[in-house]
Amino acid sequence: MGIIKKNVVVTFFSLLLISSIFAIPASAAVGSANLKVTIIETNPYPAKIGEYMYLTLQVENIGGDKAADVDIRIVPSYPFSLDSEANAVKNVGVLNPGSTATKEFSLFVDKSAQKGIRSLTIRTRPSKDSPWSEKKFDVRIGTETFNSRGTVELKEVVSDPKVFMPGDRGTVTVTLMNTATTPTVTIDGKDYDTNARIQAAVLKPLSEGITVLDSPYQEMGILGHGDTIKLTFNVKAAENAAEGTHNFELAVEGNSFDYNSKKNIPLQVDYSNIRVIPSKALQMVNGKAKIEFDVANTHPNGFSSVSIKPEAEGVRFYPAEYFIGPMNPDELFTIDFDAVIDNSSGIDREASEKVNISLTANYNNGINRHSNNVGNLNLTNAFESTGSSSSGIITGGLILISVPAAFLYYRKKKTINLGKNS
Repeated sequence: MGIIKKNVVVTFFSLLLISSIFAIPASAAVGSANLKVTIIETNPYPAKIGEYMYLTLQVENIGGDKAADVDIRIVPSYPFSLDSEANAVKNVGVLNPGSTATKEFSLFVDKSAQKGIRSLTIRTRPSKDSPWSEKKFDVRIGTETFNSRGTVELKEVVSDPKVFMPGDRGTVTVTLMNTATTPTVTIDGKDYDTNARIQAAVLKPLSEGITVLDSPYQEMGILGHGDTIKLTFNVKAAENAAEGTHNFELAVEGNSFDYNSKKNIPLQVDYSNIRVIPSKALQMVNGKAKIEFDVANTHPNGFSSVSIKPEAEGVRFYPAEYFIGPMNPDELFTIDFDAVIDNSSGIDREASEKVNISLTANYNNGINRHSNNVGNLNLTNAFESTGSSSSGIITGGLILISVPAAFLYYRKKKTINLGKNS
């Protein structure tokens, strides 16, 4: 039995040692740089046989550590070629976690290429001493021709959030519809089906400050007469995106070149946010006050999970943070806090002085969390006596009289005692 127990203990500690050894690289991998590369634009799309095409690549650091010196490399194969091997690698430089960068490459499509989808290899590495990682992408060449007569039209565009703020990520969803109303149509005595094919769909930014994070859709299939399909593209507004209307171009490849279409897709960017305004004087009396604020949503889009948090050195607020919830555009809420000077703060409750107070508004615009601060507000503390000036004097007199009376009573008692002893 002793030998068995000993073997069990040895095995147990061996397993612990092995598991700890394998756990170290896993935790390290979580915190390392991790690059994600995407083709965000192909121009022209689809690529034309015997001509140059221009690829815009986006690389994003989705890891937890900084990528010190990022490189992107194109590895072309037939029917694609580079005019120079020197153009195969482009350096991005430093890429912090969550940051993105774009680079453009030009490739020639061979004159003998056939229509269809071809593969292209793209490699990335976070630094010069790191190994390359690669991903293959499908690139469409040319357009197939079909005898169908269905026409694809843009029916609806929905962005989420409806209005973006700088730095926001969201989606643009387009609804495409086959506008044909019957299964077949007769043209010049010949019958045709009215199916509509979506061979490809790509969303291209036409304005600076916005990017598309997805590759083009390919081979979306057939739409019968009256059918619809929704295509969703992930997009991002840059931190310095200009306020106003930005535009995308939606290019749809249909049954043939005659049925291809291009549509303008607008996207709104607005800087306005949550405003917090004092609705009455910010004044404390003897270290206590009920302070009140008007909270207004000045953004043209509704916000969710709105909360207001006040902060001032040496002052406690109740509640510590006021949760409002959803707010529609132009909606206004009035909220109040109880403010109390903290006894351990060193602030004199009986002194008139000013305390700087700041408020932070936190809220969501779609999936994006935002906050903006309202500072440079002064919370004034004033001291007031609990009674009138005359009552204060009377109270002081009573104190002065009571002390000598107690002293006289004590001395009289002491004298009597001495008399008895004598």
